[in-house]
Amino acid sequence: MVAVLKPADNGLRPMLETDLDTVIAIEEKSYIFPWTRGIFHDCLHVGYNCWVYEENGLVQAYGVMSIGGGEAHILTIVVDEKARGRQLGRQMMGRLLNSAGKHKVETVLLEVRPSNTIAINLYQSMGFNEVGIRKGYYPDNKGREDALIMGLDLKYHIFDNG
Repeated sequence: MVAVLKPADNGLRPMLETDLDTVIAIEEKSYIFPWTRGIFHDCLHVGYNCWVYEENGLVQAYGVMSIGGGEAHILTIVVDEKARGRQLGRQMMGRLLNSAGKHKVETVLLEVRPSNTIAINLYQSMGFNEVGIRKGYYPDNKGREDALIMGLDLKYHIFDNG
C-alpha cells in the first residue's frame, strides 16, 4: 500500500515560544494530567518537531515529534475542543509524517490510550498498526492506564516536497 501524504499547510507552522500560553491552555483543558510548560519548552529547545495549526491568529492544534536513529516518536497531537471534527488532527499527523519522511525515518511510533478510540481510528486510517502494549503507561484518576503502541513503516509511503 502506498499513501500519498500531502498535508494542507494552510495554518500549519512551527511552534514558537510565544505559542506556549495558548498551547498550555489547550493542554490543560484536554488532559487530567497535562504536560507542563517546562516539557514544551524543552521540546522546543532540543529541536523536536513542534508544530501548531493557527487560524485567525489563534492556535487550534499542536503536535510534537522526536526524531533519532532512523525512528520518529510522535509524542503528542492535540486539537482544541472547540476545533475538533475539522480534520485538524489528520492535518497535523500528515505534517509530522511528512517531516519524518524528509529526515529519512523508517519507523514512526506513538502511544495512545486504548480508551481514545477517535485517535486510534485516525492512526489506523493513516496506516498505523498496533505493535505492543506499555503496561501502566498513562496516569489516570484510578491509578494507571495501559498504552497501545502503534507503529508505521514509512518505507511504503510517498511524501510531497512541501
